[in-house]
Amino acid sequence: MNKRILALTLTAIFGAAVNAAPAPVADVSSGSTESRLTTLERLFNTRTAQQHRVQEQLDLLQNEVNELRGSIEKHNYQLERILERQRELYLEIDKRIAAVMTPGAAQSSGDLSQANQSSQAAPTSLNEDQAYDKAVNLILKDKLYDDAIPEFQSFLQNFPNSSYASNAHYWLGQLLFNKQDWAAAANQFDTLITQFPDSSKRADAMLKLGICEQERSNIARAEQLWKKVVAEYPNSSARKLAEIKLNAVK
Repeated sequence: MNKRILALTLTAIFGAAVNAAPAPVADVSSGSTESRLTTLERLFNTRTAQQHRVQEQLDLLQNEVNELRGSIEKHNYQLERILERQRELYLEIDKRIAAVMTPGAAQSSGDLSQANQSSQAAPTSLNEDQAYDKAVNLILKDKLYDDAIPEFQSFLQNFPNSSYASNAHYWLGQLLFNKQDWAAAANQFDTLITQFPDSSKRADAMLKLGICEQERSNIARAEQLWKKVVAEYPNSSARKLAEIKLNAVK
């Protein structure tokens, strides 16, 4: 009697397990009660082992998904911090430029404008390489950002067809961008984008042109530029920053 109850119980359990996943086909309708019981126990154990394996695989996949989500969130946070830090650096550079200019504040703005025009118009005795290196070194070595602006302007005027022209436009745009001269910076970035489509700086220039347009309240134009960065430069760091900017304006 106990064997019969046990057999019925196992049969019921086995029947419920069948609905969960496919199982090996076995004939349990023939043979002694003992042999049928053994077969049912074996099938039940096999089904249980299969379910355990499936559950382990599901748990593993869920852990991988959680890790990927955490990694994405971490990267997004890092990119936001990079963008924020970049903005802080721009402001810091602007403060330093203002500090450098303070001792000469007594000079009128008209005199400064005239001096800049003279610097731009004056021919240079330096060759192309020397003129470009001089302008770049004012940024990288001397940290004289304000002095570098007329040097790049002069370089572009004297060597408009230089192989360094696209980089010069980018550097000049960056210097003006740091001073928050959005219109002048936008002009340099736009020149690079339209005239130098193969420039390695084009993606960054497009990103920053979008920021210039955003600062000038041209939001639609800014979004258009950032979308172009995402579409045309999917593997660039500029694309990641462009996506952050796009998400921020939604």
